[in-house]
Formats: sequence, structure tokens, C-alpha cells
Amino acid sequence: MMIHTILLHTLRCIGLGWLLSFLLMCCTSCSEEVLDMEHPDVDLFVRQLKGGHYVVHSSEGMPVLPKFTMDNVEQLLRYADDLSTISAFPLTAVSYASGGKPRLGECILWMVETIRLGHPASMGCKMVHIDADNYEGIYFLSDEEVHDAVARYRQWWENRQMPLSAWTIGPCRDEPLCGSHYMWW
Repeated sequence: MMIHTILLHTLRCIGLGWLLSFLLMCCTSCSEEVLDMEHPDVDLFVRQLKGGHYVVHSSEGMPVLPKFTMDNVEQLLRYADDLSTISAFPLTAVSYASGGKPRLGECILWMVETIRLGHPASMGCKMVHIDADNYEGIYFLSDEEVHDAVARYRQWWENRQMPLSAWTIGPCRDEPLCGSHYMWW
């Protein structure tokens, strides 16, 4: 009986040791990948946003965004339809103070617009209706309207890939939201 108890205790300890070793191995192998801010990886950036792990601040404590370029737009647009909420996006809190948590796809469109303009598209990554009086949640776009904006950005991107001709030049050639009822605040 005593040997049985000692054997059972030993097996429990070994099992617990294996379990602890396994958990430690999982935690160390799942350590966060570091995003190269100068040459960022879109997939890694999106994984970090979705997982709530993207936290990069300047020496002044301000949020920092990766330096995406026009070369990243096509890949960024692949994620624009994903309207799942994310815990945070590296902008001022005003962008979601009135309208709940930010949506990944809408923030991705903000990144694309920022690349297009060459400066931050707005104070936050939420679009509003063009008749908005302020940046309140009542003026933010619905999911369907964001999907419409995504389609407009994709159309804009496809048109940019075409050579300039009499058929491709128009007042909305380089304005993705032209003709819509949406704007960046």
C-alpha cells in the first residue's frame, strides 16, 4: 500500500513537471515577434492588432505607427473587410471615445488613406458621414457603409494600376471616397 502511494505521488509529480515544462515551452515559443517599424510586415502588424499586442511608443510616450508605403497598400486592403473590433489602435483616444472600440478594417483603411495623403488621414480611424457636425458616434459609419468604403478604396487602387489615358483620368481618379457620403474627420 505504501509503495502504491509513493508510486502514485511520483507519477503525479512527474506529470506535473511535464505539464509545467510543456506550458513553459509554449509560452517561450509564443513570444511576441518584433515588428520592424521601418520595413513593417502587414501580416504581423494585423496579428498584433487583433491579438491586442501592438504597443509601440516613441520616446515621448506617443503611439507610433509602422512606416507603411504604397508598396503595402494591396496587402493592407486584403484585411479591410475584417470589421472585428480590436482593443486599440495607435491613435489618440478620441477616435473611439464616442463610438466604441475600433474596427480592424476601418483602421486599415485609415492606414491606406494616410499612405495616400502622406500625412495622418484624421485624428482617428473612424470615418463619418459628410454631414457630421462633430466626431460623435452617431455620425460613424455602419458596417455596411464601411464595406462600401472598402469597395471604393479597392476600386481606387485598381484604377491607380492602370496607365493614365483619356479613359482613366477623371475628378475622382485619386479620391477613393469621391461621390460617397463618407469622409475622414
